[in-house]
Amino acid sequence: MLLGSSPSSQVKPQQWTVRRRSCAASSSPAVLPAPVVAVARRTVASAPLRAITESAVETSPLPQPPPLFADDDEEARLASYVPVYVMLPLEVVTTENELGDAAALRAQLRRLRAAGVDGVMVDVWWGIVEGGGPSRYEWRAYRELFGVVQAEGLKLQAIMSFHACGGNVGDAVSIPIPGWVREVGDGDPDVFYTNPSGARNRECLSIGVDDLPLFRGRTAVQVYAEFMRSFRENMADFLESGLIVDIEVGLGPAGELRYPSYAETRGWVFPGIGQFQCYDKYLAADFKAAATEAGHPEWELPRDSGEVNDTPEDTGFFAAEGGTYLTEQGRFFLTWYSSMLLQHGDKILDEANKAFLGCKVKLAAKVSGIHWWYRHPSHAAELAAGYYNLAGARDGYGPVARVLARHDGAVLNFTCAEMRDSEQPAEAMSSPEELVRQALSAGWREGIEVACENALSRYDRAGYNQMLLNARPNGVGGGGAGEPPPRRVAAVTYLRLSEELLAGNNFRIFRTFVRKMHADLDYCPDPARYGRPIRPLERSKPEIPMERLLEATAPAPAFPFDAETDMSVGGGLAEAIDWVIGKIEWLFG
Repeated sequence: MLLGSSPSSQVKPQQWTVRRRSCAASSSPAVLPAPVVAVARRTVASAPLRAITESAVETSPLPQPPPLFADDDEEARLASYVPVYVMLPLEVVTTENELGDAAALRAQLRRLRAAGVDGVMVDVWWGIVEGGGPSRYEWRAYRELFGVVQAEGLKLQAIMSFHACGGNVGDAVSIPIPGWVREVGDGDPDVFYTNPSGARNRECLSIGVDDLPLFRGRTAVQVYAEFMRSFRENMADFLESGLIVDIEVGLGPAGELRYPSYAETRGWVFPGIGQFQCYDKYLAADFKAAATEAGHPEWELPRDSGEVNDTPEDTGFFAAEGGTYLTEQGRFFLTWYSSMLLQHGDKILDEANKAFLGCKVKLAAKVSGIHWWYRHPSHAAELAAGYYNLAGARDGYGPVARVLARHDGAVLNFTCAEMRDSEQPAEAMSSPEELVRQALSAGWREGIEVACENALSRYDRAGYNQMLLNARPNGVGGGGAGEPPPRRVAAVTYLRLSEELLAGNNFRIFRTFVRKMHADLDYCPDPARYGRPIRPLERSKPEIPMERLLEATAPAPAFPFDAETDMSVGGGLAEAIDWVIGKIEWLFG
């Protein structure tokens, strides 16, 4: 029978003698430090309170219970180990293509490494590297950054960021796409996504120009492909050394495979449904050709889908009763709209596969967690973003997973892993929990690895516990003889590194979170030991016919998830102690 650890909210404040479990299989006993809450009662004369609160950053104030698994179970427990990566700041490489404060970064990375973090994730900005002109790549700052990460003993996930920074939730800096690309757009605005009223979104290029040689003689796909080949050539030593373990390929706004339907720069406010983004002349022409081929040359792009901050019932297209999305014309449009997105992702991933062929890396793609209006019959916000997902009628994530499977099992990275249904406003008809289960299940069903990350920075125990649940939906298991290991994600990425994360109580809880993701094991440097060997990337399988992709839209139930994680970072009691420590830090910080 599988056992789980008791939530730390139920742990009594006393010391335990425990055996540490690590990849090195240490057998010497270690005693956890005395609870900080007890130390905090010392007088200022005997120990400065500042020192106490600083100590709280590095040690847990709550002792851990005795291990529920013996040391000789370590190899089996590694089947539940989930590596943790931390997203670096958006501006870690500046718009001037310089590494920021390297000394400060080193200090931050050392603290992450001391907390057991496996690695970091970083955006490799197209607008910075190729900002000097077409095919003029400057990698110096990123090479310096990668060297710092390597020196601190961390692994690296690199994002090929073919989008601008500054238009999405959480974007604190502005990093545009290359100036020479924007100049092309000045002369031909239709290279950018366009909404029904004609407003352009300059965050990334429209998929309508994927195969058009509009960029100084190159197509958009060729531009992306050449960038990735240059990355491989200039980062060959880091790839060969094993520093870089994942290449996440940017496929749209925020690096996600979707349309920019809900951009804050265009006035979007949660929980607005967003807008379709296919009104540039190139996508409009493609739709007209597709409709004509289907025998309906009279069909036009939707004009009843409302404004960006509407609710579904404000529109004719998404209305639950008699909405256009239910008609033959509406279904044809949504199939075309979502299929164009799938084809785009497939093309770019195929180029990435060719660029990194033979490298010991995994490819990955991010899929957006659009959880608002998930419980409305139309799933309006998802439809506007390109995910043709209807409860009980059509799975919008199965085809995405099938595309990823073609490219040597590229990883499906899903967002909003920290969110709970109870935290969402009722009027948004939101369900992040059901959405995460559906998306991760789609990946598992197609036999690919899945990963997850939080959508918004959080430091509370409830958010961490939800991430732990989604990372291991059926808890920690031994995977003994004849017993398959429980499902788990390939990795978790925490968004993002900041001084706030590293401060006092926040960092203390984060350290516990990392430990729990590791199934109460110490950091393991060898991915093969926890079931994720990094082998040379193999060539993509043959292109999948659209008919077979659409077969993956058949709805299927999500795999079962437990009600709560068996590796909790704590609950009510721990939060009360957090409050006490926070007050001490505030009074004497």
